[in-house]
Amino acid sequence: MSPEAFRALYERLRERSRQAPDDRRGTLNHITPARVAAAAREVRSGRSVSLAAPVELRKGPDSPDPAAHRMTGPAAADVDADGLHFALDRIAMNVHGNADSHLDALCHVLYDGALYNGVPARSVTAEGATALTVDLVRDGIVGRGVLLDVPGLRGVPWLEPGDQVTAAELAAAEARQGVRVGAGDLLLVRVGHRRRRRERGAWDAAWTRAGLHPEAMEFLADRQVAVLGSDSNNDTAPSAVHGVDFPVHVLAVQAMGMHLMDYLQFEELLPVCEREGRWSFLCVVAPLRVPRATGSPVNPIAVL
Repeated sequence: MSPEAFRALYERLRERSRQAPDDRRGTLNHITPARVAAAAREVRSGRSVSLAAPVELRKGPDSPDPAAHRMTGPAAADVDADGLHFALDRIAMNVHGNADSHLDALCHVLYDGALYNGVPARSVTAEGATALTVDLVRDGIVGRGVLLDVPGLRGVPWLEPGDQVTAAELAAAEARQGVRVGAGDLLLVRVGHRRRRRERGAWDAAWTRAGLHPEAMEFLADRQVAVLGSDSNNDTAPSAVHGVDFPVHVLAVQAMGMHLMDYLQFEELLPVCEREGRWSFLCVVAPLRVPRATGSPVNPIAVL
């Protein structure tokens, strides 16, 4: 995709997503109380399924800076001692890595000196962001989740790194699965990244991975999708656009005001959806309340 074609797409999506100058919610405005209530009616069996991968604690090709988990208690002398003692631990992690499931706040993407809706990029400081932080979703994101299985559409176990999902494939996956993405939905696009990683081993996903083609974002704009999540980074690598490394992030987060969830996992949800013959469900996303943060580790829950 040429830089000129991407710029035209960027301007088109930004104009279509335009809100009031003081808007800070972006596409979350598509989630209305009525739509949340309707999403709750998706629950039939009462089964809940995690959409997050286990936090990666080992260094690997896609986790050169893995999360650090350290026990801080009990003291050795307390293990066999009488009375009350506590097991304690501490965890530190790089939120925006290529292995752990996380949510991108609207302050995560700086493009042409600005964040979403013209908020100056300088609002992100060395001490943290002062606008569009993850605190905007402190009450959680609750709505109808829809899983589209693109490898299932293609008849393969996973998409190979570098493959791109088109808008036509999203529509074809809908038709195959008998579901339709609608306004306020949390769209979850499976490319099979986690299954390939499990069966073939980890690789450096920073350089090569499957994801969405930038033009697929028009499908999301047409349907008024509220949140986009994938079991990969959402962006293909190498990039589909010359000179822009993460075009889907630019379009979704900065132009449209759409929160992204990267590196989820759908391998536990997929067989449940196949067995029950339905691909929509109540989805609950509860990020950590970290002031000034640009994102959060996340464990979305699908409730069927």
